[in-house]
Amino acid sequence: MEKLTGNPNQYDASFFSESLKGNCLCGSVHVTINDPELFTRRRGHICHCSNCRKVSGSYASINLLIEEDKVQIVDRDGTLREFIDKETLSGKAIGRWFCSRCGNPVKSMVKSRPGLVIVKMGIFPRIPAPEFETFALHRHEWQGKHDDVVQYKIRPWEETL
Repeated sequence: MEKLTGNPNQYDASFFSESLKGNCLCGSVHVTINDPELFTRRRGHICHCSNCRKVSGSYASINLLIEEDKVQIVDRDGTLREFIDKETLSGKAIGRWFCSRCGNPVKSMVKSRPGLVIVKMGIFPRIPAPEFETFALHRHEWQGKHDDVVQYKIRPWEETL
């Protein structure tokens, strides 16, 4: 049998006690998150909005909203590009950054949240447990509920289910 890659269970969370490193599919864009609390408490979030679903190519996008100064991005081959998403619920543009070679989503930036970045977590070997879900009203009926995860109807820190 071929050696399989990508099993998050091969890494104990303590391996990432200071930082978490990942890269896009082609290896051009490298991202490091420097935060000792990544795995000591729930940190990530699951977004079910249609735009995040489209960007992720899945039924939801797994993200981490974090302080921008805790994230280092190295664009080794100059492939990091921005798509300005103007078709948002709020009508405010969101910058969606991706690798132009392999198409891997890397991050999103929202002007209404200065100093914060939304990191796309699929590029990392292990993902922190989610703290909350956004656009939970847009979940598919076949999706199971995650215990101890707050479900916001639409936006974070607003009305819950």
